[in-house]
Amino acid sequence: KRFDTFDLDTDGKMNMDEIMYWPDRMRQLVNATDEQVEKMREAVRVFFFNKGVDPVNGLKREDWVEANRVFAEAERDRERRGEPSMIALLSNAYYDVLDDDGDGTVDVDELKTMMKAFDVPQEAAYTFFEKADTDKSGKLERQELVHLFRKFWMEPYDPQWDGVYAYKY
Repeated sequence: KRFDTFDLDTDGKMNMDEIMYWPDRMRQLVNATDEQVEKMREAVRVFFFNKGVDPVNGLKREDWVEANRVFAEAERDRERRGEPSMIALLSNAYYDVLDDDGDGTVDVDELKTMMKAFDVPQEAAYTFFEKADTDKSGKLERQELVHLFRKFWMEPYDPQWDGVYAYKY
């Protein structure tokens, strides 16, 4: 299901043009600065390159599972060495764009923008928010979003999380 989100033309291959559709869509929906949007675009490029998406040849569906295994192993190695996390890079770039009012947190209304960008009904924001807001403050702090992104990218698919990750829509 994760692969299908990014393989927009359903040809069994994910390429950078398809992946860049999502940050470009975010640009249309938020009041982010050009600098914030470019930072998000670069984070998406770096993240998916590290996920195995070749800038020229893309990534085939049949290579997706192995690419994810290699990425997860490399991400754990980065963490052990104290190096920056690719997941945090991606999450933080989205966070900066989502924090529309600049208060340093993301509320459910700001999160709805991400749902809209990913062509998901905005009601999915409530389920996502409930799981991500682990301290129940009513706002998502940066680390809470990183944690949920980490769960999404590092843990095996689990159908009980379909509502959180908007797969059921």
